[in-house]
Amino acid sequence: MAEYIPTPTEWVRKQVELYESSGGKEGTTLRDSGLPVVLVTHTGRKTGAVRKTPLMRVNVDGTYVLVASQGGAPKHPVWYHNFLEHPQVTVRDGETVMEGEVRLVEDPDERERLWTAAVQAFPPYGEYQQRTERVIPVFAFEAK
Repeated sequence: MAEYIPTPTEWVRKQVELYESSGGKEGTTLRDSGLPVVLVTHTGRKTGAVRKTPLMRVNVDGTYVLVASQGGAPKHPVWYHNFLEHPQVTVRDGETVMEGEVRLVEDPDERERLWTAAVQAFPPYGEYQQRTERVIPVFAFEAK
């Protein structure tokens, strides 16, 4: 089994630890916002290591929408590249754990529908898009 390498970002690392150690009963919101997050376990493309990333919970008709915003930074988050290389991931939504696959949403109509739902769930995504010249990628996760 691959080694787990925690993120170097302390608050994210602590949230992942709390989320997992509580069986999905704690650490399920973004800091003090009260907005729900899911925990995505994926494989690092360079290291092959297990990585764990909390992302905003956006569920549209059973499809989890994973937004690679990185706060509107000019570059995609590292996990974006991991998802492209290793699309098999695990999503923990509270106490529910699902295995499945992510795919980059490329169809313009589907992307617009999922992006709109994501902005409704987490309005800062709209601000993040205004901060960057890149089109913020949207992934769809469906459990197998």
